[in-house]
Amino acid sequence: MQISELSDRSGLTVQTIKFYIREELLPRGTAAGATRAEYGAGHLERLRLIRALREVGDLPVAAIRRILAAMENDGVGLHELFGTTQHAIGPHVAVPDDPHWRAARQDVDALVRELGWQVGQRAPARDLLARAFVALRRLGFPITLTDLRPYVRAAADMAEHEIGRIVRDGPRARSVQAMLVSTVLYEQVLTALHRLAQEDAAARHFDEN
Repeated sequence: MQISELSDRSGLTVQTIKFYIREELLPRGTAAGATRAEYGAGHLERLRLIRALREVGDLPVAAIRRILAAMENDGVGLHELFGTTQHAIGPHVAVPDDPHWRAARQDVDALVRELGWQVGQRAPARDLLARAFVALRRLGFPITLTDLRPYVRAAADMAEHEIGRIVRDGPRARSVQAMLVSTVLYEQVLTALHRLAQEDAAARHFDEN
């Protein structure tokens, strides 16, 4: 297909597609003339993935580039690719020189050890959780294991469900795409469902009518 058809089928403008080619997110098409190139189903699938990561996952181009580069490296295993994706997604929290921050990070590290979770020391989610701990404590809501237990259970159950959907023995490209869907897109699904459930619970508990 020509770039105009690729644009129609992907829902992206020709200018956007050319931008992704320049940024090396999308391979160039096969030359079919001096000023014309042909694109295939692989280009369309890649564009749909990029669009989802940009629009739903809200990932910057640089992060998507790192993820796609790791995807295409057959020497990178799925576990390592998860780490690469997590680092690319971030967020990369600015770590202050603050005793409250250090205490919160120590608590996070202790929690991960207690749970027996295999998580890299540099995983951005460690700092993300520590930042939440600091904010909660400043607001007068100290963190206890009792408070965390429902969230830990829910997170572990969801992770097992998501990883279980990834077929290890299937085509690598499909496994990688399923991983990205679980890591980036379903996180948005979870956030939306959590907010909807909270509003429903509030209506049932606090509605005075």
